[in-house]
Amino acid sequence: MSIPKSHYFEARPAVVSKPRTVHLRLPGIDLELQADRGVFGSKGVDLGTMILLREAPPPPSSGDLLDLGCGYGPIALALALWAPEARVWAVDVNERALDLTRTNAEAAKTPNVAALPPEQVPLEARFDAIYSNPPVRVGKAPLHDLLMRWLPRLKPNGAAYLVVQRNLGSDSLAKWLGEQGFGVRRLRSKKGYRVLEVRPGP
Repeated sequence: MSIPKSHYFEARPAVVSKPRTVHLRLPGIDLELQADRGVFGSKGVDLGTMILLREAPPPPSSGDLLDLGCGYGPIALALALWAPEARVWAVDVNERALDLTRTNAEAAKTPNVAALPPEQVPLEARFDAIYSNPPVRVGKAPLHDLLMRWLPRLKPNGAAYLVVQRNLGSDSLAKWLGEQGFGVRRLRSKKGYRVLEVRPGP
């Protein structure tokens, strides 16, 4: 039976749990992470995520960082290890993903990670940086709504780093973000992915 692509974006995935271990290897980081069916990248850390972590600028050493669509936490944990004085908000609608992020954060000894559903992030929270492999497969309108909910919460000197496949609309997304008043530039293009930097407009 095929699984609908939307199952990653459900609060409670209908697909039966089948836990597995995946590896996250980056400069200074070698972690075993718990993953599961119904969570994005469950068979291994997604290539786009790895490109984002390798090619985007390192996080600020302190402040508030957001991993938007955290899955089981590879981006959040990397940010937390690279910036142990920062607070990392790991946000996802998928409860299974959030449980896994909490488990992985505890195993990685990163108490600066808070894994929360979107509605539990305080409205006054503002972010020094946002890192995301955004869920482009939810469709253009929901993706735009998601980004317009979070990108305006960047601090004035903050930046968001998004990784999007070229054949899934990275260039049109960059154009649309520019039309919304953000400053957008392409930082990297690698293996069919674009890494975009998005900054608050003037």
